[in-house]
Amino acid sequence: MRMDDERESRNIDDRRESTGKGGGMPSMQTMMILWPIVRPLLKSKFGLLIIGVGVAAYMMGYNPLSLIGMGGTSSAPLTKTQKVKDEKRKVFIAKVLKSTEDVWTAVLPKYGIRYTEPTMVLYRGYTRSGCGAAQSQMGPFYCPVDKKVYLDLGFFDELAKRHNAPGDFAQAYVLAHEIGHYIQDLQGTLDKVQKAKQSWGGNSKKSNALQVRVELQADCYAGVWGHYAQKRFNMLEPGDIEEALNAASSIGDDTLQKKAGQKVRPDGFTHGSSAQRVKWFKRGFVSGDLRQCNTFR
Repeated sequence: MRMDDERESRNIDDRRESTGKGGGMPSMQTMMILWPIVRPLLKSKFGLLIIGVGVAAYMMGYNPLSLIGMGGTSSAPLTKTQKVKDEKRKVFIAKVLKSTEDVWTAVLPKYGIRYTEPTMVLYRGYTRSGCGAAQSQMGPFYCPVDKKVYLDLGFFDELAKRHNAPGDFAQAYVLAHEIGHYIQDLQGTLDKVQKAKQSWGGNSKKSNALQVRVELQADCYAGVWGHYAQKRFNMLEPGDIEEALNAASSIGDDTLQKKAGQKVRPDGFTHGSSAQRVKWFKRGFVSGDLRQCNTFR
């Protein structure tokens, strides 16, 4: 994927140096929550030792709160080599974000929608979002409350190693999918979906089926972005489309269920099958038309 000469987006909230590690004081709310746990430890030498180890780990850059399910994933400081790799990824994904801004600013007015640029939050391990805690194991996501996309760049290692979906265009597809959710938000789709789910009173099967349609439409929108980005930037290289299709296939619900040793259960799908995700991305990429992305019919 050729992005060397492209510009980087400025709509980035880079929290990588302030998340996924310690080094600062916990909030008062966190201290109040921890007090019932800490108080009995103060009564014994062993308890004081545990507190001392926890404080030392926190100051060294680890997150001991994650051991009791608080504060996200424990994250050791990156090595110099890892930091260089992480920074290259940041530059690349910032250029991809800029390409989404350029494409959708030009394309959406044709559909009567004015595009305002969202913010992408880069973090490491964990951070806070308008939708609650953001943790690396959650994967990238869009939060409609604060209109931001959250991304731990370490997810791309998981995409390549755990899901066997390496490649720069696979990474670009992931971001384009989340921006697709932002477009759904601009269209009012996410609000309608949320109201429908609430009206069903917790019917998980119906809610899951509706969420699948949301995710497949975001895949289709990612394809539409790819269609126009190629025309505008001539960015694609041999094998790029295959990378995106492989990524879409690798994170299909049926594939993930099989990898987890589970029986494939369509009623448990929340993102769609591998075949569905590939189909809708291709539909958007080939047509370049948002009207072809109506997954709610």
